[in-house]
Amino acid sequence: MSKRVTWVCTLLFVALISTAPAYANTTLRVIASFSVMEELVKRVAGDTVSVNVIVPRGEDVHRWELTPPNVLALEETHIVFYNGLGLEPWIRHIEAMSDDELTLVEVARKADYTPLMISTGAHQGEPDPHMWMDPEGAAAYIDVIAETLAKHLPDQADEFYSRAEEARQALDNLNLAVKERLEGIPQTNRTLLTSEAGFGYFARAYAFEAQGVWGVNHETQGSAEAMAKMSEYLANNRPRPPALFFESTTPSIHMDALSREASLPLAGPLYVDSLSGADGPAANYADMLHHNAEVMHTALGGATAE
Repeated sequence: MSKRVTWVCTLLFVALISTAPAYANTTLRVIASFSVMEELVKRVAGDTVSVNVIVPRGEDVHRWELTPPNVLALEETHIVFYNGLGLEPWIRHIEAMSDDELTLVEVARKADYTPLMISTGAHQGEPDPHMWMDPEGAAAYIDVIAETLAKHLPDQADEFYSRAEEARQALDNLNLAVKERLEGIPQTNRTLLTSEAGFGYFARAYAFEAQGVWGVNHETQGSAEAMAKMSEYLANNRPRPPALFFESTTPSIHMDALSREASLPLAGPLYVDSLSGADGPAANYADMLHHNAEVMHTALGGATAE
């Protein structure tokens, strides 16, 4: 890219000195918007593609603000893979600074996967961006990534498609394992009540009902109206779920308040918008879904673990 953004110009010089050599031996430089996308890209890309990430692990992808190092990395980038469908409101800043040398790929919109609508909040009725929470959605992302990389490096297309096929097979196996782990949860207990309504695709894949206090994290979180609506739901709907859940990138204060009011246990964290650190329970995509399934299995009354 050749353009600069004026509000970071004064900070770029130091970052330039420290990071410029990192790209010397790569043929294609790619950035993913957040950690789940980063892992999926790396599964397909192989060692000849440099893959970086904008939003660090543990941070909320919805509420991220671009940093000077982010902007500098974008100056040296050929492709940005981002989820889209409103997940990353800050992507508009990248669009404003981009030129013909940068390809922006809105993976969720290009994926061959049927979207759901956000179920509540200010963005109700808009496409839900959390498609990766169903392994079939993640597999559709893999296809978009492989096609994009093959277009940019046609001499390596066979390798990209081969790794994509391996990834799809691994996702199929993961899907079966998660489904098997969740099978013991009684149907009357299969309700996921979370802060953000980010489990719609997971719920569709594994026969749950999903509810959120708010729709997506970048809207007003835990407003009085949203909390009152969920409180009323818990008071009036029977049977009540055995537990409520909180997510790793969202403060648990709202769900804690609801759990105390409703006298229901609070379980978590569940991982949705970020993987954990390398030493955490969701260090990669498969670990994330396995961890979530185990938390649900314990909290919602699944059969005793072997």
